[in-house]
Amino acid sequence: MTTPSENPATAPAPDSVPPGPSGAVPSLPAQAPAAPGVPTEVVGTYPDYAMAQQAVDHLSDNKFPVERTAIIGTDLRLVENVLGRLTTGRAALAGAASGAWFGLFVGLLFGLFSDSGWFGVILVCLLIGAAWGAIFGAIAHAATGGRRDFASRSSIVAGQYAVTSDTEVADQARELLIQLNWRASGAQ
Repeated sequence: MTTPSENPATAPAPDSVPPGPSGAVPSLPAQAPAAPGVPTEVVGTYPDYAMAQQAVDHLSDNKFPVERTAIIGTDLRLVENVLGRLTTGRAALAGAASGAWFGLFVGLLFGLFSDSGWFGVILVCLLIGAAWGAIFGAIAHAATGGRRDFASRSSIVAGQYAVTSDTEVADQARELLIQLNWRASGAQ
């Protein structure tokens, strides 16, 4: 005897969604991927995301079918902004802050089920969490041996943004975006 998952004839495809209780396969417009065979064209390129977003907003305001467009970031690069020097003291302080939040959470849970002195329970858990967080933060920083003595934030930035549209409606999108650029230039 075989189960449905063992029978290759009845096994669902690996990327398919199983049917719901009513027997229908659920699908939301936001989750539906673009049709694989639909060709697209670039209808505009912009130096930053805000301008590309403004272009798509203009298309939407003019009743263009924006579900047939996409904003694609190209020329991606990783940017790491150095925020400052990281010392053992700063690592301990960051650990204390993180531990205090965890201690507050645990204290709230304990305080909800405490018969009396719930504020004291919360305060004690917060202080214990901060102390352990500071200890672990300092130990973790000391364990790096000075190999990374700075704090930073990383982000992925695109060099430019392309607005694409299905080929069938690309000319209409270009005309609307030309109108947007015409108005932005101040021409009458």
